[in-house]
Amino acid sequence: MNVRLTWVQPEDLVGHELRQAAQDGRDAREIEERWYAAGGAPAPGRAGASEPPAPPRLRALAELLLDELALLDSPLAADEPTGLDEIVAACPHWPSPVDSAPVVGRDRLHAAWLGRAAGCLLGKPVEKLPLDGIRALARATGNWPLTSWFTAHGVPAELLAAHPWNRRSAPTSLAENIDGMPEDDDLNHPLLTLLLLQRHGRSFTTADLARLWLDALPAGRTFTAERIAYGNLLAGVEPPGTARRRNPFREWIGAQIRADVHGWTHPGDPAGAAAQAHRDAVLTHTGNGVYGAMFTAAALAVAAGGESDVHGCLAAGLRVVPPHSRYARAIRLGIETARTEGEFDVVVDRLHAVYADTHHWVHVLPNAALLAAALTHADGDFTRSIGLAVSGGWDTDSNGATAGSLAGLLAGGPDALPDHWTAPLKNRLATSVPGFDRTGFDTLAALTHQEALRP
Repeated sequence: MNVRLTWVQPEDLVGHELRQAAQDGRDAREIEERWYAAGGAPAPGRAGASEPPAPPRLRALAELLLDELALLDSPLAADEPTGLDEIVAACPHWPSPVDSAPVVGRDRLHAAWLGRAAGCLLGKPVEKLPLDGIRALARATGNWPLTSWFTAHGVPAELLAAHPWNRRSAPTSLAENIDGMPEDDDLNHPLLTLLLLQRHGRSFTTADLARLWLDALPAGRTFTAERIAYGNLLAGVEPPGTARRRNPFREWIGAQIRADVHGWTHPGDPAGAAAQAHRDAVLTHTGNGVYGAMFTAAALAVAAGGESDVHGCLAAGLRVVPPHSRYARAIRLGIETARTEGEFDVVVDRLHAVYADTHHWVHVLPNAALLAAALTHADGDFTRSIGLAVSGGWDTDSNGATAGSLAGLLAGGPDALPDHWTAPLKNRLATSVPGFDRTGFDTLAALTHQEALRP
């Protein structure tokens, strides 16, 4: 009997690493030729594991090639450092430390939690679907542009057969069956960050986070880079080596979805938020993957301060990202495209033309460009922020969650969010993180507020 585990099989990782090498500018042609000559396959297109098990010889070769690929130098390395000191040195407009930060209120944090949950839940049923499928399903029920939840009611059977809902998510995320917030890694990780701060405060280390994961995060609730890093921890690899060893997902979106609480608890202090998010991110990610966490934390910190609009928040996020990095280019592309195109579908088509053929749907770069475009185009409107973020495809639940978090902060309180987004959440979320299952979002806001006030 063969157990096929997603995101960890060496024979599946090689294809992802070869694509990452091409994006990094590393010359992996000789290694690629050896892989395909031996019968190796490309990386799975959308799933986490290929179906046929690899014979022992091919798996052994995959492990060897992954180690050889790690030794190749990238010509982009100088512009995309991972160490915090090097990142700060590369950022000419790094934010100044704050002497007296504003206080973020519980209502603002309550709206951030609700916004993150609603945006995530909106994107769950169409996660992994291609862009044309998302558009067709929404248009079939008159819900385009997206202004409400997806529903199967009224969708032709042949369309559902062609574009089936996400199998794991549909039973809990379509309009007709939402009953509170179901478990999702986009909510589990903010809960873990809250638990991390409760145990260790702002002086936590990356090793503290690693120990917390082993204590409180089931391995089966991790994905992509997080699953690789978790396995590396179990194999005795120390952080930040956990982010590098046989981890082709180190520049995917995982660290970006873990950054919210770092921003929420640093109101008006984007530099502090980014530095804290960096210590979290390097457990699992490098380079652009780390910048995703830092950008998000800094943007949310400015939003939590309550003294900027969405455009100022995005600009603040860019100040903590090396300007010559691919991540900074993705954010600028998203913003500029949204500013020049009146129809958001055209914006999305332009971004897909740049990234769809070269990057996996969970890679941080296309998702960063889409997130920045959606927030720019929505101009602070909550419904448009989450609707546009989800409507662009790729990692729909993660983009919806981050867009909802920022738009919720800017809204200022739960009463400012449309009731049709918040009422189905029933002030309750499901999670496997110990101590938080069925906790209300108002309680989470109060707990987060305590950490924001802690020195």
